[in-house]
Amino acid sequence: MSTLRVAHTVWDGTLLEGKGTVTFESSEIGHYPVSWPSRAEQANGMTSPEELIAAALSSCFSMALSHGLTDAGTPPTQLTTRATTAFRPGSGVTGIHLTVQGQVPGLDEKGFIAAAEEARANCPVRKALAGTRVTLTATLG
Repeated sequence: MSTLRVAHTVWDGTLLEGKGTVTFESSEIGHYPVSWPSRAEQANGMTSPEELIAAALSSCFSMALSHGLTDAGTPPTQLTTRATTAFRPGSGVTGIHLTVQGQVPGLDEKGFIAAAEEARANCPVRKALAGTRVTLTATLG
């Protein structure tokens, strides 16, 4: 059986002058404002679809990497993943870059990079974003 997660957005007005609110229904973590200027210019305290994609990918990738490292016998003590989503009005999402730093006792840099590349390829959110270029930088800390 599939696990379902739900969020919804209420948008008022036109694209350029309007604004909306994203609500996370499943987790009940809150309501977050969105607008075109916060998406295409400065965030100004609002979120955007691209930031939400970055959050989804960074958390999914961290889970996939943690799982892969643990299965390989080198469980991490900490992974810090940053996802940067590039958005260009008129073109859309032009790419995402993942940066991960890990603390993994008993693993060298080469092994960590290989595990990170494997997680990048197999993370479920990454697979959902199959049409988007996702690059990676991985380092041990």
